[in-house]
Formats: sequence, C-alpha cells, structure tokens
Amino acid sequence: MTTAPETRGSVLVRRPGPRELRPVRAHRRRRALELSLAAAVPTFLVLLWQLAAARGWIDDRVYPAPSTILADGWDRAAAGDLWPDVWATTKRVLAGYAVGTAAGYLLGLLMGSLSLVRAALEPLLDALYVVPKLALLPVFLNMFGLGEGPQVALVAATVFFFVWISTMSAVMAVPDGHRDAGRVFGASPWQMFRHVTLPASLPAVLVGARIAAGVAVLVIVASEQIAATDGLGHLIFDSRALFQNDVMFVGIVCVAVLGVLFSELVRFAGRLLTPWAPRDRGRGQS
Repeated sequence: MTTAPETRGSVLVRRPGPRELRPVRAHRRRRALELSLAAAVPTFLVLLWQLAAARGWIDDRVYPAPSTILADGWDRAAAGDLWPDVWATTKRVLAGYAVGTAAGYLLGLLMGSLSLVRAALEPLLDALYVVPKLALLPVFLNMFGLGEGPQVALVAATVFFFVWISTMSAVMAVPDGHRDAGRVFGASPWQMFRHVTLPASLPAVLVGARIAAGVAVLVIVASEQIAATDGLGHLIFDSRALFQNDVMFVGIVCVAVLGVLFSELVRFAGRLLTPWAPRDRGRGQS
C-alpha cells in the first residue's frame, strides 16, 4: 500500500508596513504631502502668470501681473477703499445664508417626516427650484425696493433650496431600524427627533449647507453687479467698465478668498456639530 506524499498549502505572510507600524508618522507625512500639493499647484500657476506678463506673452493691460494686483490690493486696503465693499458683500451673505438655512432646514424636516406635507409641497418647490435665482431679482426689487432687502432675499432663496433638498432627503434616508429601536424603547416624538432623526440626518444636511455656502457667494456677486452700489460684485463690474483691470482682479481675488473662508467655516462648524461623522475623504485622512 503506497501513501501519497503530503502536500502543504503555501502560506501568505503579510508584513506590516509603515502605516501599521507608525500610524501617526505616516499620517503626518501624508498630510504634509497633501498640504504641499495644495500649495504647489496655485503657486505654480501664479508664477506662470507672472512670467507670462513679464515676458509679454499676455497683454498685461488686460491681464495684470499678480505682483501688480497684489500691490494695488494692498494700496486699496491701506487706504480703506477695499474694506467697505468686502463688508457689504460679507454681511449680505451672512444674513441671507442664516435666513435661507433656517427656513430650508425647518421645511426639510417637516416634509421629510410627514408624507402628506411632502406630497402637497414638493411639486411646487421642485418647479421653483429650477427657476434661475437671478431671474427672481426683479421680483425681490419690486417687493423690497432698492437696498439690502433684494440682495439678502436672493441669497436666502438660493440657500433655501440646497438646504431643503439635503434635509428632506437625509430625514427620509434614516434607516427604519433606527426608528424601530426608538419606538421599542418608548421614545417620545421629541426624543425620537433628538436621539434618532437628528444625529442620523445631520451629516448629510451639513453637506448641503456647505455647498450652499459657496453658491451664496456666487449669487451675491452676480446680484451686486446688477442692482447694488457697493460690494465686491459692484467693484468688479464697475472697474471693468472703467478699464481698471487691476482693480477688477483685486475684487475677484477677494471673492475667491471670501468663498473659501466661508465654506471652510461651515465645514469646521459641521465637524464640531457631528463629531461622530466621518471626515471628508482626502481631507485630513491618511
């Protein structure tokens, strides 16, 4: 009687890498790499722009060099000519964003929780959502007249739809198992909202709020170009009409900085409000 030779299966051995052995150091290196890339790309583009203006590859009367824009912006800021426009745009964005976020969140909660309310209002709101918001500016001018009212109302209307849609969708997406668990423990309607609906839906709501923050800046700048006597949008449009392209680019840079700061502020507030939610991929992840 012959015996077949014993066959042993191959064993795959995986050795731990640097991320497993030294996770903190690996995270710091990855974060440093991300920050370096984030700074390197715009720096390279600005240097390329500066070189193109210096070598005459572009007409610096139409596209002033970054050094010229920086110098002009510094002079206007030192003279106090820039800050009134920055503040005018900022306060309109903040006021409109607060009103639109509050209205969108409350209505989104209501429509996400009550199917009959959703059936009654969703078709109307869907129709209003697709209307370009700048098309509503004449309506708001008729309602509020000249001044801050139309600008704030336009931002509020824009923000409202983003927050409403994200809130309603987030509330509807709360798993039934979460709600059933709350009912089993005898949770009251307020406890159900406080301990089930709110923590489950808030991360998605804040994503919509962060998107709305960037769109609010875009809308207010466009609105100020049409119906305002101050603000960054008015500064950009007026300087272009006067062929002051360096001032125009100062306004554009200020708008970009304002948009980034406002969006990051909303992101930071979201992290404070939802410490249990995962952070955005690629932002602070190793």
